[in-house]
Amino acid sequence: MRARGRIVIVGAGNLGSALAVSLRRAGYVIESVVAHSRGRSLKRADKLARKVAARASTNVPARVNADLVWFCVPDSEIAPASCSLSEGGAWKGRVALHSSGALSSDELAVLRAQGAAVASVHPLMTFVRRSNPSLVGVPFAVEGDVAAVRTVRRIISDLGGHAYPIRKREKAAYHAWATFASPLFTALLATSENVGSAAGVSRAAARRRMIPILLQTLANYASFGAPGAFSGPIIRGDIDTIKRHMRALAKLPEAHAVYVALAKAALCYLPARNKKEMREVLQSGQR
Repeated sequence: MRARGRIVIVGAGNLGSALAVSLRRAGYVIESVVAHSRGRSLKRADKLARKVAARASTNVPARVNADLVWFCVPDSEIAPASCSLSEGGAWKGRVALHSSGALSSDELAVLRAQGAAVASVHPLMTFVRRSNPSLVGVPFAVEGDVAAVRTVRRIISDLGGHAYPIRKREKAAYHAWATFASPLFTALLATSENVGSAAGVSRAAARRRMIPILLQTLANYASFGAPGAFSGPIIRGDIDTIKRHMRALAKLPEAHAVYVALAKAALCYLPARNKKEMREVLQSGQR
């Protein structure tokens, strides 16, 4: 790939948008933003294309002239999208990437068969609407063909990120890890808001009031690791308090189940007193 080469972004969702903007800022030319179809998908692609000085198109037909094509579409659409674009130009010597956390580079097998070097490249970052996170300092899990990996490592460096290798067979566990780190963590926060309602606190107020303790917990975790950041009744072995919690959660079965599951995990992975007795209480599901 030529220095600061030309890139096609397939998909104008949250990830594709953030990536296109970061690549443009790093000096890469975004040749086009490819939409799945006309209508709302094309409108999103057109909006992103204007932001990064590119053109918008649909993937049927779409002629590919860029050095590199980066698929930023849902997992189920990667293989179909690559098949659709496989007819849009000669692929020998080009690089094709996708950013699924769970799937390997083999999803781009049709382009590999036509001579492209392919790889999967997943940034360990969360992308949501109305947010455009920086990729500086972000780790990217990379696996695939040697030429594609060499190219993408240079791009990640230009973005200010960090590339590290991952094996195909590790990707499902890797993505489960990433899911714990953000989406399921968000689910825990939503559950916490709901528990706040049992204490007479509205969801909005609960969110505001939790921010200081959340930020300090993350700061402690960053500085001291999980054992050093752990506090509360479990580390103290306070069984009576755990029983009170479980009784208070009796009318919130989903929250009760989350509490028990996380408390059991804490007994496995974190320091705690009275572990045997606490396991018995949690196992019995006392409320």
